[in-house]
Amino acid sequence: MAKVVKIALAGEGGQGVQSVAQIIAEAANEEGREALYIPNFGVEQRGGVSVAYLQIGDEPIGAPKFQTADIVVALSDRAVRRTNKYVGPETVFVYDNGIEDIEEDLPKNAKKVLGIPAIEVSKKELHPRVFNIIIMGAVIKATEVVAVDDAKAAIEKKLGYKFEKNPKLRDMNFRAIERGMELVASVM
Repeated sequence: MAKVVKIALAGEGGQGVQSVAQIIAEAANEEGREALYIPNFGVEQRGGVSVAYLQIGDEPIGAPKFQTADIVVALSDRAVRRTNKYVGPETVFVYDNGIEDIEEDLPKNAKKVLGIPAIEVSKKELHPRVFNIIIMGAVIKATEVVAVDDAKAAIEKKLGYKFEKNPKLRDMNFRAIERGMELVASVM
């Protein structure tokens, strides 16, 4: 990877965007790469818009913030509106296509705007609690910023204690990554 990949993940507090950013950063660190993750959330945390800024590269990362992201992921109507300012002509914008009344708010200047049914898939195929892991799979596929096996290892590191109590959770989380990758591949 020649350049630093800049990622902005945004959603409502409690949707897990901060966890996704942490796991991806951990996977990048395990690959021996540079990773810089900065959380940003309102004082209310749960229920407020939460934004995770993540940069990953092979060289030292100069500045903690950025103007334009390579990929923006928005998981709520407020997140779509809040993250438009990080979109440029080379940005891939991913959003959950189950969000209503945002057509006018979707960026017009993005390289690609990709709607995926992450919430629907999590509810109907897996479990609502792995919605954020589906999103992580989407980010990994859209950016190829980390290897999927390294992402799975980072999930294992973060959630292994839960997997020991309930091994089915491991399979569900790993399937969620794969489904997120499939969803993005189907619309790219």
